Amino acid sequence: MYQPTLFDFSPKVYSISEINAYIRQKFEADGRLQNVWLEGEISNWKPAASGHIYFTLKDAKATIRCVIWRATASQLVYRPQREGEAILAHGKISIYEAGGNYQFYVDDLEPVGQGALHAEFERIKAHLSAEGLFEADLKKPLPAFPKHIGVVTSPDAAALRDILNVLRRRYPLAQVILSPAAVQGEAAPRQLMAALHLLARQPIDVIILARGGGSLEDLWAFNNEALARSIAACPIPIVTGVGHETDFTIADFVADVRAPTPSAAAEIVSPNRFDLEQNLAGAEIALIDAARQIVHQARTDLNRQTWALERLSPQNQINTFRQQIDSLTYRATQTLRHRLDLQRQQVASLASRLETLNPHATLSRGYAIVQKENTVISQTQQVDQDDRIVVKVSDGEFEAIVQSSGR
Repeated sequence: MYQPTLFDFSPKVYSISEINAYIRQKFEADGRLQNVWLEGEISNWKPAASGHIYFTLKDAKATIRCVIWRATASQLVYRPQREGEAILAHGKISIYEAGGNYQFYVDDLEPVGQGALHAEFERIKAHLSAEGLFEADLKKPLPAFPKHIGVVTSPDAAALRDILNVLRRRYPLAQVILSPAAVQGEAAPRQLMAALHLLARQPIDVIILARGGGSLEDLWAFNNEALARSIAACPIPIVTGVGHETDFTIADFVADVRAPTPSAAAEIVSPNRFDLEQNLAGAEIALIDAARQIVHQARTDLNRQTWALERLSPQNQINTFRQQIDSLTYRATQTLRHRLDLQRQQVASLASRLETLNPHATLSRGYAIVQKENTVISQTQQVDQDDRIVVKVSDGEFEAIVQSSGR
């Protein structure tokens, strides 16, 4: 048989990183390896300083290395309690290229036995959702200022103490009515429904349905289908506060409002007393300001109407006429005085001019008026020698005879 030699062909040579990358691509291209549930026992659980968690899952015949990245580890709802504990792990299988070994990259953990409960939870949820029990338009509004608050929970539970503490602090005016019921176990759904029915027959404004945190099995009573229907049929608004913030139950989906904790449920149903006091103080200031504005406006209107009435009164009209007459009289008097002053000035001016033209004033300065037969002589040719003339001086007149005419 022919055996090839090195001179017959040149084989493709891969680096270690190239072959590991190729193998990783093959792993991640297989959809069955990207969505895997594994059941096994925890071994070598080691949280690292980086926040990642490394451990091994094993069964009777084999083991597989597992890793939970830090971002996923911080969101885990369930963590194993002991070495060798049987769990269910979900994730994908891929290769760690630097080490050349394949690993299980985990994104969720559950204790063995919860898989069936999860399946039942999803079945009930889908069934009730298809009936429309989760629709937003079925949700009843919560009262702003409830007088009577019903609480359905265990009387010995820490959840009840948390609710009462919050209500006493925020809204002590409300009366709290407890309708006790078991919140865990086979009898819990029946007791919870009975407690809701009891409160529904009383003058209750809002109901808190609550219990503290726990595992899926602990909270299973609140996933009961009959309880969910009772919540939907209740005429009183219901707020659920079951478990912790990451816990969801069927009761949460059908309730009118879901709160993450019992304390949060109490805060949701109750107004804050201090906010109310501030609002009342603000309303009081606003009312006082409004009242002052109304009084000021009314006073202004009253003064305006009073002034208008005074203007229309007979006495006021008489006073107005008197003022007008007095004003006209004063103006007429001033006008007459002014005219008299002008006339006096004119008379004085004329008198001064007349005085200037008065012959007697001229005579008093040594002049004389000579007349001949009542004719004033102003030239020498008007007289002849021996004419008889009359000479008027300032204090009288006398006769004279012309001796020579001077011509």
